[in-house]
Amino acid sequence: MVDAARAEDLGIEEEVAEEYLNEDDVLAELADDGHAPMDEDEDEGVDGEDNVVYEDNSVRHFSAHGKSVFAVSMHPTQPIAASGGEDDFGYLWNVQSGETIVKLTGHTDSVTSTGFSSDGELVATGGMDGKVRIWRRVGKENWGLWEFLTELQGPDEVVWLQWHPRGPVLLAGSNDGTLWLWQLPSGNTMQVFAGHSSPVQCGEFTPDGKRILTADEEGTLIFWDPRSPTPVFKLSSSDARFALDGITSLAVNSSSTLAVVGGVSGGIRVVSLSKGDVVGALEGHKEDESVEAVVFIDLAGAGAGTGVVVTGGTDGKACIWDLSTMRLRATLEHEDAITTLLAHPSPKSHLITSGSADKTLRTWDARTGELIKEHKGHSGPVLGAALGLNGSLVVSAGDDGICLVFETE
Repeated sequence: MVDAARAEDLGIEEEVAEEYLNEDDVLAELADDGHAPMDEDEDEGVDGEDNVVYEDNSVRHFSAHGKSVFAVSMHPTQPIAASGGEDDFGYLWNVQSGETIVKLTGHTDSVTSTGFSSDGELVATGGMDGKVRIWRRVGKENWGLWEFLTELQGPDEVVWLQWHPRGPVLLAGSNDGTLWLWQLPSGNTMQVFAGHSSPVQCGEFTPDGKRILTADEEGTLIFWDPRSPTPVFKLSSSDARFALDGITSLAVNSSSTLAVVGGVSGGIRVVSLSKGDVVGALEGHKEDESVEAVVFIDLAGAGAGTGVVVTGGTDGKACIWDLSTMRLRATLEHEDAITTLLAHPSPKSHLITSGSADKTLRTWDARTGELIKEHKGHSGPVLGAALGLNGSLVVSAGDDGICLVFETE
């Protein structure tokens, strides 16, 4: 939580926030605040599990969207979140005060992805309308003023966005099977990749920033050099060892040598990026339950060893795998589908936070499988989450139209 002095230090002044709060925002907050007590009252006379739905240990809530929030991301250094929702808007808001900084307008359909550039000077929103809109910080004095920069044209419905780990370059995956790479602030298209024949469900830059890995709904995985429209290698569902019906998630290890790919039917493949070949299969999720999230964690420190990876599925399980042995270390459980997994940064890189359709987020010690803290307050599924302020906070995006802020420990 922020005190007045801290807010001033950050340059996120109250009057700036108030400038963007209109009557609708205030009404939306009152409406949301009004609903929770009524629901609690209704449940008070009921013994049983229903009571736990309305427990709330969040430290802040943000209710301006009023409809499902599909995406949330955190600024790399400042207490600022970017969220996007079914209301066709994005918002930048202060996670310590809950105040709106700026409403990100211009979309004509749901905003399904948001993201800050590596230096935090730019923020992108991507929508079902096919638009990618970029905003930038004004001046160098504070983080409270942002302006619209440009709209990027090209894709059909935007499925996901990712910024380059070190520069103002943005990658987008689309429903029409294309990938787009833009240079900012010019907005020039650097490359269009057209190797997929179905919606590109997931993708990312390798941590070294030199390559791109993407995957689609039909089970094709493609490794790209950003400078060329021709794939470095491609694996498809017809390759006997790969054979995933559809791909729902992927992650690349810190040394950019291995990828773990999760499938729509519960299958997981470990792929060597240098060889372009499958080096392992991990069996731990229920058959026909999709693997919705994959994240590498650094238990050894300094990126040593082959690595440990966590996979989260619609079966409610988060499986922790040791890739040096290809064995399951531990299984963490939610009561419903896991929708998101987050790896905490150093020095707490043994922690992970999971978000679920069971309305909770949970922070775990991946070394032991111990539950550190359960984060409650949503009345519907958690659709996304992001860590901020060096992993001390987690911000969630809820199907209930609210973003909540929790302390992770």
